[in-house]
Amino acid sequence: MACLAQIREEYHKKRWSAPVATVSSKAHRHRALKDQFESLKRENDDLNRAMYEAAQVQRKLSGPRHFRAGSYEFASEIFPVRHLSGDFISVMRLEGDLVFMIGDIAGKGLLAGMWFTHMVGVIRREVSVHADPAAALSAVDRNLLTSGVEFPLTTLFLARLNTTTGDLVYCNAGHPPALLIHVNGGVEELNEGGPVLGVISGSSFVNGKTQLRAGSTLLAYSDGIAECRNESGVEFGVEGLLNSVRASTPSAPNSMLFSVLAGVENFAGTGHREDDIALMILHRLSGCEKDEPVRNGSERHAA
Repeated sequence: MACLAQIREEYHKKRWSAPVATVSSKAHRHRALKDQFESLKRENDDLNRAMYEAAQVQRKLSGPRHFRAGSYEFASEIFPVRHLSGDFISVMRLEGDLVFMIGDIAGKGLLAGMWFTHMVGVIRREVSVHADPAAALSAVDRNLLTSGVEFPLTTLFLARLNTTTGDLVYCNAGHPPALLIHVNGGVEELNEGGPVLGVISGSSFVNGKTQLRAGSTLLAYSDGIAECRNESGVEFGVEGLLNSVRASTPSAPNSMLFSVLAGVENFAGTGHREDDIALMILHRLSGCEKDEPVRNGSERHAA
């Protein structure tokens, strides 16, 4: 009987003590998982904050959102699809001329964003040394090919504007052709230039020439605009870009800019954008107003 009583006692101990141990173990695991989750959340928040700050710096280093210089008014915007953009815009003054560029570094997000500062720095340095866009892009191309580093593919539209005469010299390195909309509504594609940068050794680049007359508008854009697709897979295209400009307030670059951007978003509908977007618009007014200094990335700006 004593043996039976002992067995019963041991049974009851195991029966009632085991669940307590199990509950305690589950609670411990739950707390550990919760602490781990909170730690990961803090790390994610820190990363998002760092990416946001990097995106703000990139925008400040890129082209101005708006400025007026004499009889010219300029507006631009960049929208990355993933925090940092591979598209870029830059504007600078050089010997009284206005030099501006729009480019697209292959890739998206952090990878493309990491190349942004170096690429823009190389281009601006060569532009400061060489008198015309073709010579500057030839030098950039050689620099990329002989650096020993495998750079991502980069397209670029580079132009130099004589703000007195309106004469425009440009070079297009594999970028979507900029569009010059004349007063009579005619559209001129600016596609003279050369191949994508850093791809073919010994590539030649040539200048194209045109004139930005009073009342005319220059649009330069990245392929993220023209190649934006709707739910049916149809592209927005150059025609969609031009239709959006025609639907905006004439002679107002900011109005044209936001009309195009809104047009792209409306066209895409519920679909997600797959590429960065960059757009710059330069309009020549009929009158002449006081120059403002160019400050990249600011609101009233110039370069």
